[in-house]
Amino acid sequence: MSRGQEARALIINGTVGVGKTSVANAVGDLLRQAQVHNAVIDVDGLRQAWPAPPGDRFNVGLAMRNLTAVTANYVRAGMTRFVLASVLETEADRRDHEDALGMPVTVGRLVADPSLVHERLHRRHEHDADGLAWHLARSPELDAILDAARVHDFCVDVTTLSVVEAASSVLGEAGPGFAPCR
Repeated sequence: MSRGQEARALIINGTVGVGKTSVANAVGDLLRQAQVHNAVIDVDGLRQAWPAPPGDRFNVGLAMRNLTAVTANYVRAGMTRFVLASVLETEADRRDHEDALGMPVTVGRLVADPSLVHERLHRRHEHDADGLAWHLARSPELDAILDAARVHDFCVDVTTLSVVEAASSVLGEAGPGFAPCR
């Protein structure tokens, strides 16, 4: 890929605990191995501030403003592919991400057996009972929202896949407009 190629973004969407961040990092590793200039962005990190303003429960406005600034810096540094771990609940969320990034997006959704998601959440929040309870309740709620919204271009079931296998599947599904040709 040349530095002058049009920038594109791959957003990895899914419920809490499904593995968005791990898979995004693995996709970034695969792109690096293929010599593709890329940046991996965990959108949750761009929204971590307290308190959230009234009417913006998940600090989405702050995340989008930060995403615009961070992306501009990466583009100036020559990145052509962006891999994001994020949650898109609506078509408006998809448009907001595309506007903040300033480039076309492909959205892939990760799904997994609920028992695997619960196992991951238990490990992640083993010392945080309140956080665990919130995430266990949020996971099926968010899954239902994502089922109804259908903002993804493709879906990958990661239940039986390793992180690297999931990343390879995601890149394969994202297609030639995103992944490098070999």
